[in-house]
Amino acid sequence: MKRIAVRNLRLCTKDCLCLYVCPNGATDTEDSIIDKDKCIGCGVCADACPSKAISMVIQDYPPQQKKKESVVNAINRLAENKAKEEKAARQIASSTTDNNLRRLMNAVARSSRLVAEDLLREGGYMLPQSSNSLDLLASLIAAPPSDEFPMKAANEILSTIECNDRTGRGKYRCTVCFTEFEEEDDGEKPSCPMCHAEGKALEKL
Repeated sequence: MKRIAVRNLRLCTKDCLCLYVCPNGATDTEDSIIDKDKCIGCGVCADACPSKAISMVIQDYPPQQKKKESVVNAINRLAENKAKEEKAARQIASSTTDNNLRRLMNAVARSSRLVAEDLLREGGYMLPQSSNSLDLLASLIAAPPSDEFPMKAANEILSTIECNDRTGRGKYRCTVCFTEFEEEDDGEKPSCPMCHAEGKALEKL
């Protein structure tokens, strides 16, 4: 399983030892991002970096493990509840004049966000290469949640990352939330990965 080097720019202290030890010059770039096409995965740069800013990561991740639909649905409901908790806490924090209450509600909002993120990862959004993650990104591009949504970056990610778990038999569009997805080859009826609509709500492409 091939590994490639990646640099965390926040940790990099510009010691530049990686520039001198890389046999292919993959670390010597204008934007400080290691050239993955030149990297041979030897790990010499990671070993030499005194600030531990370089790590070796797997280039091609395997598909994430599937969970039963009942488990995923339960996880999604919990995540939705946490999102509601976060929203309520932020509303209280923004409307109160009590400094202690404001700080408490901001902490509650933050903790609710962290738990929701963990739940969503458990529910199938762990890897950006997964069909779940890419379908979610496509739905956000189709209907941006706000004016600040990074549309350019989202489109670049969607066009760059290849899905690693597409084993579908047919492609569908959900007429409820307009998500396009591929039918899983698991013997079950096709279901929208976003809103879980089935049957007549799905349009075969």
